[in-house]
Order: sequence, then structure tokens, then C-alpha cells
Amino acid sequence: MTSPEIDAPGRGSEPSLKRVLGPGLLLLFIMGDILGTGVYALTGKVAAQVGGIVWLPFLCAFIVALLTAFSYLELVTKYPQAAGAALYTQRAFKSHFFTFIVAFTVMCSGLTSSASASKAFAGNLVAVFGWNVDEHGMELKLIAGGFLLLLMLVTLRGVSESVKLNVVLTCIELSGLLIVILVGLWAMFQGQADFSRLTEVNVAEGKTAFGAVTAATALAFFAMVGFEDSVNMAEETKDPVNTFPKILLLGLGLTGIVYVLVAITSVSLVTPEKLGEGSTPLLQVVQVGAPNFPTGVFAAITMFAVSNTALLNMLMASRLLYGLAHEGVLPRSLGKVSQRGRTPYIAIVFTTLLALGLVWFSNLTALGGTTALLLLCVFTVVNIAVLVLRKDRKDVKHFTTPTIMAVLGAISAAFLASPLSGRANSDYKVAGWLLLVGIVLGVITFLINRMVYKQETRFRDVEHLGDVEWEVEHPVSEVPPMMDVLRKQDGRDKP
Repeated sequence: MTSPEIDAPGRGSEPSLKRVLGPGLLLLFIMGDILGTGVYALTGKVAAQVGGIVWLPFLCAFIVALLTAFSYLELVTKYPQAAGAALYTQRAFKSHFFTFIVAFTVMCSGLTSSASASKAFAGNLVAVFGWNVDEHGMELKLIAGGFLLLLMLVTLRGVSESVKLNVVLTCIELSGLLIVILVGLWAMFQGQADFSRLTEVNVAEGKTAFGAVTAATALAFFAMVGFEDSVNMAEETKDPVNTFPKILLLGLGLTGIVYVLVAITSVSLVTPEKLGEGSTPLLQVVQVGAPNFPTGVFAAITMFAVSNTALLNMLMASRLLYGLAHEGVLPRSLGKVSQRGRTPYIAIVFTTLLALGLVWFSNLTALGGTTALLLLCVFTVVNIAVLVLRKDRKDVKHFTTPTIMAVLGAISAAFLASPLSGRANSDYKVAGWLLLVGIVLGVITFLINRMVYKQETRFRDVEHLGDVEWEVEHPVSEVPPMMDVLRKQDGRDKP
């Protein structure tokens, strides 16, 4: 069954997007977005919570992600625009305030993800040089903060991130995980692996085995996020109705297999207690399984992987903040674009300051847990939205997810986001402070709109939320789609 090739609609005088993504590039985009900080940095933290059965939380996280992916598939093929969860929320619930909260939550998840990536980068940098630095000490915070400031300078200047470059980034990220798996196979043949640990469950005092696994799953879910970003590429995918379902499920399946294999390898070579120490668990695995393997090479791969995660998430957060300001639901000053770099410089500086605060006051476990919490809340809304929007019948072919999968997706995501899962209180504190910032900004905007501009605070074009002006000749009111950010530098097209 095929669908006709339809160009993505432009806005006003804007040319339509070019459909350039075939199955191969889309698969690498999805896998590249999922792979990164989560598994590189948090495998040890998950092992510390649950013990040798660390592979089970990753498997459970994969199942929850898979259920939600089915809902995204119905929505992205039904509404192939770039705004993702915000678009689905607005169409389903018709509440501008609720849409704002969902969009701001997605932005906050990018900030917590970037902050956790910066901490993972600092931990690996310390490991490379052999510095004796406390994981919670001032030195590590300063390194992570310096890394974020460097990212800010890069994004202020303008970032060239093409889909073809993403192929290279994905291959490098994946190579690090394949090294871990191959090291595990080598160690197994050498008789160094202890697979008896795979069934051991370490339960903290006052917790049950079920509670330990669900709490670890709530944290491990951070490793599975990223697939939802691919919906922003719907307008640039060839035959999205037929391509998206097969490729998204394949990408999720492949990354899930890699993660489970990495978890099994890690705990069979290094005890869960030792994995939980520090922020470089996979580096420990390589050192134990292949002592002669150059440590610096693997640490560099890890740093590159988490750097890419941090960069893309800071890029997304600043553009989404720009989009909210452009829509008139946040202060308009956050939507200003620099003349030289054609970048939303105030939004970039503001999101960097928030990320620096997260680095300073939160540890790696809390940041990873908060990222998962925020997105689990969004996924709960998306799973409900797909059921609500069944009444909005479209005359175009689209993927339809079984109702039971959407129901199970909503229940499982809501459960992992709730205190019933055993989630740490720190996750709710960090998320609460971030959302409070958004609500305060939203209230200020509401008052300014009402008292100064005499207008209602509402979304005008949620379908293209997060778009940013890149071409000098276009006015700010006519902006190309957000994902063009990944193929632009300094206002000029890259071949």
C-alpha cells in the first residue's frame, strides 16, 4: 500500500520543504537521536538501584517506549506537521494553557538532558586525564558548566548539522556500544564473565523487588527517549505514511537490543556496586574486559556521544523557547534573532543559564530521572490524545494503532511518572522548579498582552512551533521549519 508523494506545505511565500529522507537516513536519524547519554552515563546508576538484573529495567523501558511509539505513529501520519506533542495536545484538548505546559515541558526535558550530558562529559574528561575528582565536587561542576558555555558559543554562532552529518555521528555513538558488546564477548570466551549476576536483585531497605525494578525502569527510560523527535521530520520524509511505521519500530527495536546487550555485558564483567560508582560505567567495563584497549579512545567516543546529545538538546530547547515567544505565550524578547548569526540569542542565553543551574544544584541521577519524568508526562498526554482524536476523521490514509496499545501506553507512562513507581523525590523537585519558571513567564506574558497589547494570549500557529528565522531576506513573521536548523549555518544553505 503506497501513498501519493505530497510536498510539505510552505507558509505564505515560504517554499515547501523538500522530502529528502528515505528509509535509510530516517533510520539513522532515529537511532542517532536515541543513542547517547542515557546508556553511556546511567547504566551504572540503574545497576546501583536494582543489582545484577540491570537488563530488566532497560527491557521494561523499551516496552513502554514501544507502546507510546505506536501512538506517535498514528498521530504523525495523521498530522504530518513539525510541532509534535504540542500540536497533538492542541488538536485534542483545545486548551492553549495546556498546550503551553506540554511544550514547555518538552523544552525542559531538553535542558535536563543537556545538563546530564554535560556531567557525563565532565566525568569522562576526568577519567581520561586520571584526575582524582569527587563526583559531587566543585571541580566536576565547573568542567560541566564550562562545557555548557562552550555549547552556548557554538549555538550563538550558528550550527551546521545536516542529516548526512548525523550518519557519521550515529556511527560513532553506536561504535562505542558495539565495542562494549565485543569486549563482553571476548571476555566471555576468556572465561572472565560472571553471568550468575544477571539474576541477582539488590533491594534497598524498605523496598520490594518490584519497587526496585520499577524505580530503576523509571530511570532507565531516559536511555530510550529521542524517538519522539523524529516526528519533527515528517514534512521532510518520503512517503511518511508507509515509511515512518516500519522505520521507527525498526530503529526502536535495534536500539533496545543494543541496550539490553550492553547491560548484560556490563554487569557480567563489573559488579553492580562498582558500576554505580562514578559517571563512567562503560569505561570501567572496557578497562576490565580489555585492559589493553586504549582508554582514551573509548573515553573520546563517549564524550563525542554525549556532546552530540547535549548540543542537539540545547538547540531544540532554545528554538522551542523562541517558538513560544514568537507565538506570544512567552515574553517577546526571548524571540529576538541576532543580525550576524541569525540565531535566537536571548533564548540561547536564557536556556544555558537554566542548564547551568541544573548542573550546579542537581546530580547525574536526578537529571536523568527528571528528563524521563518530564517526557513520561508528555507521553501520557500523547497516548490519551490519540484516543481523543479518533473523532477527528481524516480522508487520508494513516497508521492506526490498536486501542489497547494506546491505553496501555498511557497507563504505563503515567505509572512510571507517578510516585508509585518508586521515583526519587528529587525528580519532582527539579521538574517542579523548571515548570514554575515557565508558569511565571507565562503569567507575565499574559499580563503584558492584556494590559499593553490589549490582546488574548493564545497560540497562532502551533503547527510550526519552534520555527526560527535563518534567511536574511525573510521577515521574522515568515520562518522556515524548526528542523532546518539542522541544515543551516550562518544563514546560508549547506549542500
